[in-house]
Amino acid sequence: MAKVLAETHPDAHCELDFTTPLELAVATILSAQTTDVRVNLVTPALFKRYLTAADYASADRAEMEELLRPTGFFRAKTDSLIKLGHTLVEKYDGVLPAKLDQLVALPGIGRKTANVVLGNAFGVPGITVDTHFRRLTNRFGWVQEEDPVKIEFLVADLIEKRDWTMLSHRVIFHGRRVCHARKPACGACTLAPMCPSYGTGPTEAAASAKLLKGPRARELAIAAGVDPDLVPAAAVTVPEAP
Repeated sequence: MAKVLAETHPDAHCELDFTTPLELAVATILSAQTTDVRVNLVTPALFKRYLTAADYASADRAEMEELLRPTGFFRAKTDSLIKLGHTLVEKYDGVLPAKLDQLVALPGIGRKTANVVLGNAFGVPGITVDTHFRRLTNRFGWVQEEDPVKIEFLVADLIEKRDWTMLSHRVIFHGRRVCHARKPACGACTLAPMCPSYGTGPTEAAASAKLLKGPRARELAIAAGVDPDLVPAAAVTVPEAP
């Protein structure tokens, strides 16, 4: 199934825009309860205003809250970023550490954020268990577990370490574009022949094709043996779920 996911989503990648590890950590913190697309609209101005950990530590709270308002929960996120800046300055000379145990001890950073940063900014393989990853690994029969940390360790035992980061991206892409929470596109899914949850969503080609989302929706249909003309034009441009 992991091999088919790699073939199905060759474009899978981290969809948060960043140029430094600190920027990725900040963007990932901001991505809670919102979409990567919305975060990417906010971060250009944020990253221009706050270049270093010291900048975050000394930020004017009201000014930062206004910048972060579109991401939701902006007061809590502002608090996390200011505290993150303080801690990095005090403990790490303003440099984001590259070890899991050090990252998870930082304000606003849990295992999910830490693994995103490790895998995508530092090249250290990590499994990112977000809502999509949790849902799909259960549907795939890889785990029977809801706890994110337990899921991380269980999947780590199934998959080669070198593939952890890319697997996370591929599963998340599949969750956003094919295997939706309420109605997965089972009849237009490349994993259908081997998925124990096949039939959770519609299995008819026409009904399933209408559920595909994202810029490669028609290619996903073709990969699953479904007529791409059944995919609505709007599916290619519709905003993806968080």
